[in-house]
Amino acid sequence: MGAYRMWVELKMEKDFTFRLLFVVLLLGVFVDCGFCLEDTDSDAVVYIVTLKQAPVSHLYGEEFRVKGHHHHNSKNHGSGNVSRLHKPSHNSHKHAHNASSTSRMHNSLLRKVLRGEKYLKLYSYHYLINGFAVLVTPQQAFKLANRREVANVALDFSVRTATTHTPQFLGLPLGAWAQEGGYETAGEGIVIGFIDTGIDPTHPSFSDNTPERHYPVPQHFSGICEVTRDFPSGSCNRKLVGARHFAASAITRGIFNTSQDYASPFDGDGHGTHTASVAAGNHGISVVVAGHHFGDASGMAPRAHIAVYKALYKSFGGFAADVVAAIDQAAQDGVDIINLSITPNRRPPGVATFFNPIDMALLSAVKAGIFVVQAAGNTGPSPKSVSSFSPWIFTVGASTHDRVYSNSIVLGNNITIAGVGLAPGTDSMYTLVMASHALNDTAASDMYVGECQDASSFNQTLVQGNLLVCSYSVRFVLGLSTIKQALETAKNLSAAGVVFCMDPFVIGFQINPTPMRLPGIIIPSANDSKILLQYYNSSLDQDEVTKKITRFGAVASISGGLKANFSLSAPNVMFYSARGPDPEDSFLDDADILKPNLVAPGNLIWAAWSSGGMDSVEFEGEDFAMMSGTSMAAPHVAGLAALIKQKFPNLSTAAIGSALSTTASLSDKYGGPILAQRSYANPDSNQSPATPFDMGSGFVNATAALDPGLIFDTGYSDYMSFLCGINGSAPMVRNYTGESCGASTMSGTDLNLPSITISKLNQTRTVQRTLINIAANETYVVGWSAPYGASMKVTPARFFIACGQQQVLSVDFNATMNNSSPSFGRIGLFGNQGHVINIPLSVIVKISYNTTNS
Repeated sequence: MGAYRMWVELKMEKDFTFRLLFVVLLLGVFVDCGFCLEDTDSDAVVYIVTLKQAPVSHLYGEEFRVKGHHHHNSKNHGSGNVSRLHKPSHNSHKHAHNASSTSRMHNSLLRKVLRGEKYLKLYSYHYLINGFAVLVTPQQAFKLANRREVANVALDFSVRTATTHTPQFLGLPLGAWAQEGGYETAGEGIVIGFIDTGIDPTHPSFSDNTPERHYPVPQHFSGICEVTRDFPSGSCNRKLVGARHFAASAITRGIFNTSQDYASPFDGDGHGTHTASVAAGNHGISVVVAGHHFGDASGMAPRAHIAVYKALYKSFGGFAADVVAAIDQAAQDGVDIINLSITPNRRPPGVATFFNPIDMALLSAVKAGIFVVQAAGNTGPSPKSVSSFSPWIFTVGASTHDRVYSNSIVLGNNITIAGVGLAPGTDSMYTLVMASHALNDTAASDMYVGECQDASSFNQTLVQGNLLVCSYSVRFVLGLSTIKQALETAKNLSAAGVVFCMDPFVIGFQINPTPMRLPGIIIPSANDSKILLQYYNSSLDQDEVTKKITRFGAVASISGGLKANFSLSAPNVMFYSARGPDPEDSFLDDADILKPNLVAPGNLIWAAWSSGGMDSVEFEGEDFAMMSGTSMAAPHVAGLAALIKQKFPNLSTAAIGSALSTTASLSDKYGGPILAQRSYANPDSNQSPATPFDMGSGFVNATAALDPGLIFDTGYSDYMSFLCGINGSAPMVRNYTGESCGASTMSGTDLNLPSITISKLNQTRTVQRTLINIAANETYVVGWSAPYGASMKVTPARFFIACGQQQVLSVDFNATMNNSSPSFGRIGLFGNQGHVINIPLSVIVKISYNTTNS
């Protein structure tokens, strides 16, 4: 409360630096400054500075994977004995580096380099990277970059935020949950960290009040819960085990406004509350919106614990310096999984997209044994639109699921028009009255009056007891007009219901079902809206002289949209879900990495909503909201990863990703191919079979992922060899990791991933993959289909593998034509105990002969 009061007092001061210094101190950020009450330089910006000295997490050795695990490029094609896969134990609280000493070292460096000059240090990073974020001028940044202690100086950049039925659609109640003891224990003991917009701790989805089974205390987690006026003592519990916020970079820019957001972990947006409950919300929470009941909600891992690291805000998104601080703290606290439903606003520049502060911090997190899930981005359906780049990050695209809410309007001429709206229906036919025909004599001349935003503009006598017809213009898309306000207008005028007709200038905008307390419908098609208006106009009676309307003759009834229909063919890849191939650099060269990794439900997802949530005005004041995006898909996978980690606590992060990928589904619920929407406009009529660049390995299969049979493993040293194999990358590797590149390098194609991607197949290429059996002894038969323009052979074509053993597969590719269009194939391993392993193949450029020599 004191911090808030002081901000209110200080925000009226003219001296920004004075306000900034006090606010940052009050927000709990350790600050070192080279000025106190002087104004900052106008050209000062935030930089993220990395030092050459290794961070704490690197001091305890590389991630332990498998004893005796031969490198996957080994010439040994047989089977060898190996022990179980392991991840490093979380020793952050045991081996905690003295953060204050690291911070003092950073302060000393700044004072030495910028002696007598003005600067402001925002964060000291010490666990995943050794460095700091600092507000300096470009000239000062140049000085820092020339110091021998400094490895890298990067400009801060902005980031953005990219379920009642989905547990059933994913088969959890009778599958993964049932196999592991039911929802009552699903995910118990696993801590998922969310880098997002915060959380509403009062929501029942995050309560630990479960009398039938008390939540345990996760002993490996050492995080804390911030206490502020907005986030009082007692906000955290055994379910919500930690909550912090990070806003220093946003504050330095002068765009953080406590009248619009909260200087605390409390969620003023809604996005963070939504994603946290998708992954780990309590089971059986009643979903009531606009007075209507839509079922009971559950997270994917309803007994998992939640730790929140707020680094994004509703009015401006967020910045990398704050996100890196959040990631660094989450890893130090001991989270098991990190969910990032956020993406950068631009493709990182430089040698490769992988070399950016966020991805490199996440590489260290993976080294520490943390599984990282990130949204692919909402910039589809164009190729190379994916905004999650690195092979150590598990990237998730968005698909549909089979539940749909739809309603319709039946006109008096017996024409039925489909629409959307979470609304009740009417009990009979009612007269239609266009808003523009129901104005009172004093209504102001307003071209937007037809949007029904002000009840005082209308003649209640004309509207009362009738269906009010309003225009849905581009102003609704921009948030200048709202469904909620139009419904309030209709209510104040005692209308029987409301009908929204689509303005023809609104093109290619997807209308999501919107909660309505009155009978109502939104007609999302401009052509269908035209049909309704033609019927309406033809039914009007007008005075021949005055042209005034004497009778409204059009009538209609609305069928309700409160009952879900589960007959939809699903899953389909949504048009907005970002697509591969993975861009390796800002020149859009293709990386030999498959992105996205897979797809999961992300469209029309019911989940918890913050009481202060303002991201969607239609759900303001509600406890739940229906949202769409890859932001909603990622936490589905984060929750399912918690189930895998609970069953296999010693699996490495790569092995968890492998289990999810190799078991993914390739067909929809009716057995047909998964389709991908190809167009922003009319996406349902512009679909074709999805490729690996649309859906990665396929659609997540929760139950199969808990029994993958064989897995692919990859470790930190492999990722380092991959980074070192990028042309010109050695200085960047040294700058970010403090390690030098050795003689051992590899391409992305040679990483032991559960997929094979070749950006350029120059005549022939042999690729090897090493598989490890984590199930019982089994014999596998190998089948494959080659990408168009290439032939291939896999050896061995049949093999026996005992529990704990490994098997190397060799895949020989041969280009059969010159072609630059991506083509796709697949390898399938079919075990006699029922395990099926799916390995997608992608080849982009194919060169069958040397054209120069020819």
